[in-house]
Amino acid sequence: MLDLTFTDDDIKALRTQRFAHPHPMVQLKMETVYLRSQGLAHEEILRICHISKATYYRYLEEYREGGVQRLKQLHLYQPKSELQEQRPTLEAYFVAHPPATVAEACAKIKELTGIERQPTQVRQFLHSLGLKPRKVGAIPAKADVEAQEQFRKNSWSRV
Repeated sequence: MLDLTFTDDDIKALRTQRFAHPHPMVQLKMETVYLRSQGLAHEEILRICHISKATYYRYLEEYREGGVQRLKQLHLYQPKSELQEQRPTLEAYFVAHPPATVAEACAKIKELTGIERQPTQVRQFLHSLGLKPRKVGAIPAKADVEAQEQFRKNSWSRV
């Protein structure tokens, strides 16, 4: 069992921060530890706060380690994409050579970096680069070759 001592200043800070802190997860931590400081039973605190025993003891351990200031710290997992590490290289390449399809972009990413990703992830990555799907224009049929070539030059040139 954790041996916790609560000073009057800590109890006052917990009471205030359980409603005043801008992040709801920190509010829950403050509420949990505040209820403990008021002598409520563990089971009652778990029921009121809707948290598991493991979460409850983790919050108490955080308080024991660093007090109210430690409870204010958030350590949220934010995965980092390997593609983001290669962003400058890929961005330069795709701006100079826009892919016609997402499948083409997948193949080029694998060729340039060795990273293989599914089309959905590649589409999201290309969107984060500011690239958008290009609209397909029809080449005039049964027209003379000069009109078709003129259309390609005007329509496909990069603005």
